[in-house]
Amino acid sequence: MKKTNSVSMLLLLLTLGGWAGALWIHGMIGVYAWLVLKFILPAAGAVWAVMNLIWLAVKLVKRAPLNKLLLNLGVSAVLIGHFLLTVNVIPLAYPVAIVDTKPGLTVKMPLHTAAVVGWGGDSAEDNAPHAVWSSERWAYDLVMEPYNTGSSHAEDYGIWNQEVYAPLDAVVIAAYDEEADLTPGSEEVLSMEGNYVYLKVPDTGTYLLLNHLKQHSITVAVGDKVQAGDLLGHVGNSGSSSEPHLHVHHQRQDPTQTWLPILAEGLPLYFGDIDSATMPVKGDLITPTVVHQP
Repeated sequence: MKKTNSVSMLLLLLTLGGWAGALWIHGMIGVYAWLVLKFILPAAGAVWAVMNLIWLAVKLVKRAPLNKLLLNLGVSAVLIGHFLLTVNVIPLAYPVAIVDTKPGLTVKMPLHTAAVVGWGGDSAEDNAPHAVWSSERWAYDLVMEPYNTGSSHAEDYGIWNQEVYAPLDAVVIAAYDEEADLTPGSEEVLSMEGNYVYLKVPDTGTYLLLNHLKQHSITVAVGDKVQAGDLLGHVGNSGSSSEPHLHVHHQRQDPTQTWLPILAEGLPLYFGDIDSATMPVKGDLITPTVVHQP
C-alpha cells in the first residue's frame, strides 16, 4: 500500500508541475504542460481509479482499513476532473496574457469583402474552440452572410469559394489542396487543417496559417514569395469544418515541424486595415478599409 500512496504523490506532483508550467513558465514547457493537464492526467486518473476500485472491493471483502485507498480515489478524482477542461465543460483559455506574449503580428485582412468573426478574440467566451489550445490561442474563424444556415450545400454559405489573399509579404513554406471538401454538417473529417497555405513571416520568423481552403484552388507553391494582396486560393470546407469558413492563426513554431498541430505557441494576431478593433471578437462584422493590390 505504501507503493500505491507513492504513485498518488507522484501524480499530484505531476499535476502541480503541469499547472506551474502552464501558468508561470510558458514557452514550449507551458505547451507540453497544457497537453499533460488536458490529456495525460485524465487518462492516468481513470486508470488509477479503476485499479483502486478493484483494491477497494478486495479490502471490503477482507474488511480491511480503507483510509489509504480512499485517499488514492480522491487523487484519481482530481486527475479525472481535468477532463472537464478537455471537453470544454470548463472553457478555460490557455493561461498566457496577451500583453506578455510577443511578437504580435498586424496583417491585412485575407478577404477583400466584409466578413463576420465566427470565433475570435482573447477570451474563451468569444473564442471557445481556439483559445483553449496553446497553438490557436488568438485564432480566427471568418464567415460571411449567410452562415449557420444548416444547409448541406456548400454553395448556400456566403463565404464559400471566396478568394483568399496573402495578408502580408511572406514566404510560402507549405501548400496543400488535394483534400476533398466536406458536405456541411458532415462528421467524416479527414484531417484537422484540411487544405492550407502556411506562410513564414520574414520580419519575425513566425508563421501564419490559413486553413480549410477549397480543393484544387491554391495558386501558390512552396518557396513562393508573396506580397500582401496576392491570391492564395479560395475558401472551402475541408478538414475539421462544420461549414465553409476561413481559419487563420499566428504561431511561433514551424507547423511543418510540429508532430501535433496543438504543440505550438500561439501568438497575437491583429488586422490593421479593418473598420473596427484590430482584434475583433465573435460576432463582429469586419470590413477592409482598403483593398490591397499586390
